Amino acid sequence: MGKFMQEFKEFAMKGNVMDMAVGVVIGGAFGKIVSSLVSDIIMPLIGAITGGLNFTDWKWVIREAVMEGETVVKPELCMTWGNFLQVVFDFIIIAFSIFLVIKGINKLKREEPKPEEPAAPAGPTQEELLAEK
Repeated sequence: MGKFMQEFKEFAMKGNVMDMAVGVVIGGAFGKIVSSLVSDIIMPLIGAITGGLNFTDWKWVIREAVMEGETVVKPELCMTWGNFLQVVFDFIIIAFSIFLVIKGINKLKREEPKPEEPAAPAGPTQEELLAEK
């Protein structure tokens, strides 16, 4: 059991695993920020432009709720496609942000152009060689 734990410790402490763990934590926090941006800022603006529509309320009711007085016997069965649309907006913004970050990292990683090597000295021309005789 000791060898197993030692191997796990070596695996977990490698740089790539730690970097990935940090990336997952930051990605989770970034996802919450983007979700808030979409649901609290972008979607209300779109709703205002479209006349007060709230996308999260958009749904397709498959079966109405069955009620007995005030008691719900069977809850409503529906597809909340407006909420799905909002999650798609979240995904597009996150994917675009990641694209921009990776593009920036790749730009930083590009090697600077190497200075051109000086041209080899020119040898004697054909005329110079013939003139030597």
